Amino acid sequence: MHVWWRLSRGLTFGVRALVIDRDGRVFLVKHSYVSGWYLPGGGVEPGESMHEALGRELREEGNLHLTGTPALHGIYLNAHVSRRDHVALFVVREFEQPAPMVPNHEIVATGFFALDALPAETTRGTRARIAEVFRGAPGTDRW
Repeated sequence: MHVWWRLSRGLTFGVRALVIDRDGRVFLVKHSYVSGWYLPGGGVEPGESMHEALGRELREEGNLHLTGTPALHGIYLNAHVSRRDHVALFVVREFEQPAPMVPNHEIVATGFFALDALPAETTRGTRARIAEVFRGAPGTDRW
């Protein structure tokens, strides 16, 4: 998918969400096409705002529906994917999940996890963003 984007688009821009429930747990997703656990999110489509993309991705990847305004935490260069890939991270505390996400061809597992019980396969970038938000760890402009 990233190869196609690289050839078809000059610059890619995505959104991710650090979704925090009332118990302080974070929502993570596991994709079928890449290993590890990630914050939910994806690409911003042409003509779509960041907030629209965020809402769409949360519905698609977690059956999560925004009920308030997410807070922009930062914008990062994701050079692991491409020198042209940028990601906006939002902190989401106001949402509802009418029912748990049903696994599908893209998302094979989801869940809310306590900070001290993140899956072992949680990616380095995901852990770094969680530490920035929860522990005030020094931020960076690179994912």
